[in-house]
Amino acid sequence: MQMSDIPFGTTDWSQITPTEHAGDTGMAYWRTCTFGGIRVRMVEYTPGYLADHWCVKGHILLCIKGELHTELEDGRTYTLTPGMSYQVADNAEPHRSSTAVGATLFIVD
Repeated sequence: MQMSDIPFGTTDWSQITPTEHAGDTGMAYWRTCTFGGIRVRMVEYTPGYLADHWCVKGHILLCIKGELHTELEDGRTYTLTPGMSYQVADNAEPHRSSTAVGATLFIVD
């Protein structure tokens, strides 16, 4: 990833209006900033959230709060708790997220 033409700045995530994204169950609330071609998000999943799609977008994702379950299309599963992260390339391994208790994530893609 090449980052250029991004001046130093700070982000107060509480000041960014969230957008709603329904899952098969539950909701995701995204607070999104774009820096050059890089999307950065603070995402909150409600308890009981299950993604409504298999995602093929690459991400670097950090779990800040709660617990996130990630299922890969090939059947492997991973659980992230606060302080854990995952990374995956674009079009590498379709994945989808769920959480029983809710989760707050910081995502760069």
